[in-house]
Amino acid sequence: MTKLLTKKVRYLILLLVGLLLILFLPLPYYIELPGKAVPVSDYLTVTRPSPKKKAGELRLVYVSLYRASPATYLWSYTDRFASRIPAKEITGENNNSDYNKIQAYYMQDALNEAEYVALKAAHYQVKRKYQGIYVMSLLKNSTFKGKLQVGDVITAINGKTYQSSGEFVKAVQGLKYGSRVQVSYLRNQTPKVSWGRIVKLAGSNKTGLGISLADKSRIQTPVSFKTNVDDIGGPSAGLMFSLELYNQLTAKQLLRGRNVAGTGTISADGKVGPIGGVDKKVIASAKAKADIFFVPAQSEPGAISNYQLAKKTAKQIKTKMKIVPVASFSEAVTYLEEN
Repeated sequence: MTKLLTKKVRYLILLLVGLLLILFLPLPYYIELPGKAVPVSDYLTVTRPSPKKKAGELRLVYVSLYRASPATYLWSYTDRFASRIPAKEITGENNNSDYNKIQAYYMQDALNEAEYVALKAAHYQVKRKYQGIYVMSLLKNSTFKGKLQVGDVITAINGKTYQSSGEFVKAVQGLKYGSRVQVSYLRNQTPKVSWGRIVKLAGSNKTGLGISLADKSRIQTPVSFKTNVDDIGGPSAGLMFSLELYNQLTAKQLLRGRNVAGTGTISADGKVGPIGGVDKKVIASAKAKADIFFVPAQSEPGAISNYQLAKKTAKQIKTKMKIVPVASFSEAVTYLEEN
């Protein structure tokens, strides 16, 4: 009797352990699903001067992303719009903590660029003070691996300062492969210097430091904002942030009662850049009953563009929502004014 009970207990324990593994064992994949299209004003509001109250809504869109378990990995095949993405494509060589930092840096950069673009367009006083370049990740072959960390802010290369990440990249690519290079940077506001060498960048014929980066800047303006972006990350809300601020700051009736969703990065010159997960964002926007969905017009050579994928998805789900490609902030504003 005792042996029989012991055997049953053993089987129950094994069954329980197996069930827990199926439900909770993290696999080297992430599941990406449609998220939500939510009012931009929930995350960003002008507090001075008082924002203009108008009919209509601007919505930013996010995707749902979570680490797969055996159970959720199999379940994802029941959703035709679910994507299973290798973990390395999401986090690279970064741990979860560094990945979350990176997303927060991208979000802050998107806010800064959006503020600058919207304030200039609305003819408010604004200055953009460039502070350096965030270190977002380091390639395996980078000679700065183990020296620089995610979140460090590069301020100079070989003693020279630059006013954008584009200038920085151009200067570094002008250095000879294998040449020694000095990087000045801030870590928690403490100045530091490290030395390394120019390396070949994987997947291209280019050379560099082996670092992915994002601009760090500060906006100076008498206009004040209230932000609430702790639970979202990444750069893809840049366009919608800029449109929301512009809509709050000006007397223009851009929306006229319409429900407008969209996605795309924004740069200081107002250009809109491509993003990921656009098919999921179309679905989320359609569920939110958006009338218009702004999508980046820019495309990568040899790849399906955001606009093409958005149009394809809209057709699949049979939505009447209008898919509108835009290359810049001004194009989006003009479309809303003229349509």
